[in-house]
Amino acid sequence: MTDKPTVPEQTPKKIQRELTDKEAEQVVRAEAEKLGLLPRDAPNTDPDPTLFDDFTVEDAEAPIEPEMQDIVAGVTPLISKDTKAPSPHYHGHRDRLKQRLLDSDGEALADYELLEAILFRALPRRDTKPIAKELLQRFGSFAEVINASEGELRKIKWIKDGAIGEFALIKAATRRLLKTAVVERPVLTSWAKVLDHCRAAMAFEPREQFRILFLDKRNRLILDEVQQTGTIDHTPVYVREICRRALEVNATALILAHNHPSGDPTPSRGDIEMTKEIVKVAKGLGISVHDHIIIAKEGHASFKGLGLI
Repeated sequence: MTDKPTVPEQTPKKIQRELTDKEAEQVVRAEAEKLGLLPRDAPNTDPDPTLFDDFTVEDAEAPIEPEMQDIVAGVTPLISKDTKAPSPHYHGHRDRLKQRLLDSDGEALADYELLEAILFRALPRRDTKPIAKELLQRFGSFAEVINASEGELRKIKWIKDGAIGEFALIKAATRRLLKTAVVERPVLTSWAKVLDHCRAAMAFEPREQFRILFLDKRNRLILDEVQQTGTIDHTPVYVREICRRALEVNATALILAHNHPSGDPTPSRGDIEMTKEIVKVAKGLGISVHDHIIIAKEGHASFKGLGLI
């Protein structure tokens, strides 16, 4: 009987399983530690599982709009307590402009610069140069700005109660100065002062205004009074009222004045006839009418100079 050859018993191969991700990470970390590539006590870098617990899908989709207090809170620590905020660029300009005003009595200042200076108190934290230039562009001249109506002034941005009050103060002070200059001298020897006074008082008025300068026997001003105010092209004048008022203030002479808002100082036929009537009635009461002056933006007309009185 033939023996069958003995077949050596084969050892079954060991089946290797794949490592999980966590196990693979541990193996890599261990090898890295052996090579000194990773500190053994490396801090755990896993994110805090509670960090986003209160963050919803709606939050992720909503746009981020930082609150002003958050912005300020983030900026404040960056600013040293000893650091002062830079002054606005126009502060140095204001100081220089004031010095030029003092050095030249205002003669060296352009119209817009003078308006700038007037606005300093009304607008202490605002650059007044562009505002002054806009005022001049709208109204035409320094005098027209100062004499503009409150309603028109308020149409300019930043012109509020403070600025309007400053303009009113300038207007009142100018009239007072001119009136004082007339009072200090006999009127007939300072005719230029009379014209300046009338121009300041009524050249830029939007409506016709009839005023009278009542004079004493030395031709000094007793009273400057507006008798009537009318429309843009007509003012009713009452001759008897004028003469009655002259007797009340003991005036011995009058200078009549009215304005033409149209800008043309040429006397109208109605102006001439009304003046002749006043001269006639006043003469009967012993009161002289020295002149009737028509004031306009572009000049004036004198009835005496034109031979109409």
